[in-house]
Parts: sequence; C-alpha cells; structure tokens
Amino acid sequence: MKRLIYLDNAATTRLDPEVFLKMQPCFTEFYGNPSSIYQFAQKSAGVVEEAREELASAIGAKPQEIYFTGGGSEADNWAIKAVAEAYKEKGRHLITSKIEHHAVLHTFEYLQRQGYDVTYLDVNEDGIVDLEQLRASVRPDTILISIMAANNEIGTIQPIAKIGEIAREAGVLFHTDAVQAFGHIPLDVEEMKIDLLSASAHKIHGPKGAGFLYARKSVKLSSLIHGGAQERGKRAGTHNVPGIAGFAAASKRAREKMFETMEKETRLRDYLISRVEEEIPFTIVNGHRTSRLPNNAHFCFRFIEGESMLILLDEAGICASSGSACTSGSLDPSHVLLAIGRPHEIAHGSLRLTLSEQTTKEELDFVVEELKKTIERLRNMSPLYEDFLKKGAKEDASCIAKK
Repeated sequence: MKRLIYLDNAATTRLDPEVFLKMQPCFTEFYGNPSSIYQFAQKSAGVVEEAREELASAIGAKPQEIYFTGGGSEADNWAIKAVAEAYKEKGRHLITSKIEHHAVLHTFEYLQRQGYDVTYLDVNEDGIVDLEQLRASVRPDTILISIMAANNEIGTIQPIAKIGEIAREAGVLFHTDAVQAFGHIPLDVEEMKIDLLSASAHKIHGPKGAGFLYARKSVKLSSLIHGGAQERGKRAGTHNVPGIAGFAAASKRAREKMFETMEKETRLRDYLISRVEEEIPFTIVNGHRTSRLPNNAHFCFRFIEGESMLILLDEAGICASSGSACTSGSLDPSHVLLAIGRPHEIAHGSLRLTLSEQTTKEELDFVVEELKKTIERLRNMSPLYEDFLKKGAKEDASCIAKK
C-alpha cells in the first residue's frame, strides 16, 4: 500500500479514537430516545445536556443558547433565514462579504430572490473585510451582518471583535460562520459581541453530521423544523445522540490542547510556506501572513491548472484540495481568489494544504519534493509557460544587445 499523507483537514478530519470511544455507548448502551420520559431514556438526555454545557463553555455562552443541528451548513442557513424572517418588519437589508462559504452566500442569494437587499463587502488582498466599508454600509433597515470567523480556503482570520463592536453600536445582529475556526482558535461570544455562531464537529476530529447554532438568548429565533418539541421547539427530530456526544468530546479535546496544537501547526505551516516560496518559482501565497488559521497554507502556482496538480499529487499519496473550481464542474475559479484580486488564469492554479496535529515535518518535506516535481512536469506541458520563457529569453537578449 502506498504512503498516504492527508493534508485536506479543512475539508474534514479523521475521527479521533478517543472521540469514537465516547460515542460507542450511545449506539449500544444508552440508545434510548432523549425525549422519552422513562429512566433509561434519561441517560441519553443527560448525554445531550452535558454536551450542550461543554459546547456552550467552549465559546463563553449559556447552555440554553446552544441548538444542535446536522452540521455547519444547516446552522448557517438557520441563522440567516431565521433572522430575516423574525426581523423583516424592522428591515430587509443584510450585510455579508464576498468571500463567505457557499452555505452563507447561497442563502443570501435565496433571500435576495425573496425581496431582501444584500450588501456584499469587499476584502483586501489578504482577504480581510474593509471595516470602514462595513460601517458605511449599515442602514436604518439593516438587520444582520454575517461575516465568517476564518476563511475556509485561504485561512484568513477576520477582526471579529471589531465587527461585533460595529454591529452592537448600530443595533444590528451579528452572525459568524465559525465552522473553520471553532476548536482551532479562541472564540468568545461575549468578548466578540457575537449574536449567532455556526460550528461543525467534523472539522475538529469529531463526527460528521453534527453541528450547533449558538443564538444569544435575546435573539428572536424562528423554528427551523416543525414537528416535535426538541431543541426547545425550534428544531424537531430525534436527537443524534452519538454525534452530539462525539462533538462534545472533540470540543473538550480541542480546548485542552488548543494552544499546544496552534503552536505546532503554526510552526509547521510557516516551514511549509517558506520551503514552497523559496524552492518553487512563480508561487503566490494567498491569505494573511500571520492572521490566518494555524494549519492553513494556500498557494497559487502560475502556468498550471489545479485539477491536474491534484491528480498527480494523489498518485503520490498526497490528499490536498484546489481553489480551482474545475473540481466542482464549474469553469470559474474560486470566488475567494477573485475577490482578493487574483486573475482568472492564476486563480486556476491554486492549492490548499491544511495540516493537523498529526502532521510531521518529514511528511511536509516529502510533499514539497513531490510538489516541485509535479509543477515542473505540468509547466513543461504548458504552452503558456513555454511562451513565457520564450518572451523572457527575447527580453534578455534585447537587454544584452542594448548594452
């Protein structure tokens, strides 16, 4: 079996064995429906409420402000649509950024079709929102600002506390998609003045299919799913007890090791970025150099196409992802890269490498060597690169002749 190096942890993570052990009894021992009143089922109910307390504590919230969902996308949809519905009498203006996850962007596009007005904020070349534009965009009929805590592609961390302050001063609710940030960097909803927050378990070595929405007690939150009385009547359906237990275990594990993990991942991330920049010509690093997720490294390589690069890396046993939208069947490159000013032809040659606490320096050395070979191979097949070299040779000859 060939060697496997997994560097796509922003997409999903390996379920931690300790987390799995916490989930197992919920499948085979405490399998009662938490909504039932008999004693056996109350063991399951206890697991759910203990998890609620852990996840609330992780962000400085109250347990009754945590609502369990089936994942981050559901939580994003719920937060945005619920606020739009509950506060439409106050106004129909919403604010977000151009680099949000599609779970947010597509929800806002849906609301635009329902008659809501949406302002999409610009970002600078590092992917940070323009705070002055945000402040100037707030109107008397603005009801929600939704800005992600950290970008899922380029890893840039937004100035969430400053955004929360602007929103609070204007009397506007503030939602943040924290799917990539939760468990990776410190978050505190009180200090950052966050009113709604979305998170997901499978980004922090927890199970897929488990997420939560934090909604401040004062926020009017309409029901997502009608039916039973689960989640205080806001989201009907039998609780996913194993998933919820796994989310809490993953959260506790991430909190206990957060600063140790941040230090290690940041050191390895910077080492990887440094090697790639120094050893592969015509490379562009995307995202803020320091205000970025500890495990995120994102590049654009000129004169190549991202999907071919991924295929060749996969042949070498390296799992990665590309900002090139070829992988999703679209002809357009990443909306995030376009928003930070990358031209189409450069944005198509992007690569995201996201580490975990298990990643080693030796693995990254192997990846860099394979990446160098892969890019050289693809550039040697590229007419654009050939033309570039010919043009460069002619310019050099012209300069020599003038001398």
